[in-house]
Amino acid sequence: TPLYSSAASDVYKRQFLGAGVIGMAAGGIFGALAALLLLLALAGSGAGSTRLVLAGVAVATLLGVAINLALSLAPSPFALYDLMIWLMGSLADRTLPQLLLAVPLIVIGLALLARAGPALDALALGEDVAQSLGVATASLNRRIIVAIALATGAGVAVAGSIGFVGLVVPHLVRPFTGHRPGAAIVPAALAGAALLLAADIAVRLLPLDLRLGVLTALIGAPFFLWLILRGR
Repeated sequence: TPLYSSAASDVYKRQFLGAGVIGMAAGGIFGALAALLLLLALAGSGAGSTRLVLAGVAVATLLGVAINLALSLAPSPFALYDLMIWLMGSLADRTLPQLLLAVPLIVIGLALLARAGPALDALALGEDVAQSLGVATASLNRRIIVAIALATGAGVAVAGSIGFVGLVVPHLVRPFTGHRPGAAIVPAALAGAALLLAADIAVRLLPLDLRLGVLTALIGAPFFLWLILRGR
C-alpha cells in the first residue's frame, strides 16, 4: 500500500542517513590516524620538536591541497555545500551515535595527555633541561602527538573544523595553574568545552547565519594577534 511504502521509505532514509553520518565520522577518524602515521614517518625516529613542527607543516600543506582538490572535484553543488559547512564546523544535527563513536578516542587521548603531565612540565623548561631530568623527549613527543591526534581527530571527525579553541583556552587557563602545561590539561579541556558551548549558543541566538567555526575564528584571530603583540 502507499502508506506501507511511505513508512518503509522513511525507515530506509533514516538508516541510510545514519550510516552516512557514522561513515563520515569513522572516515574522519581513520584519516586523522593516517595523517598521524605520515607525520611520524616524515619526522623519523628520535625527532625533536623542530623536526616534528616542520613535518607537521608539510603534512598540513599536503592535506590542504587535498581539501582544495576535493572542493574542485565536488560532484554536485550540494556536495560542495556540505563540504564547506563541515570545514566551517558545527554542532547542529549531530547525533548520539556520532558522539558515542568519538568519546572513547577523546577519553583515551586525554588520559594519555594527563599521564604525561609531569613530563610536559619538565619539557616546558626546554628539551635539554627535560633530558637532564630523565625525560625521554623523543618518546614523549611521539606519545603527545598520538594523544592529540586521537582526541582532536575524533572531535573534528564529528563536529568539523572549529578553529582557535585550542589556542585561546590554554592561554586563558594557564595563569590559574601556575603556567604548568601538565596541570592545565584537564582545566583546559573543561574550559574549551564551555567556550564551545557558549559559542554554539551564541550562533543559534544571533540573527546572522554564522557557523560555529566562523564565530570562534572571529574571537580567536584578534586574540592571536594580541598574543603576538604582547610577545614583542
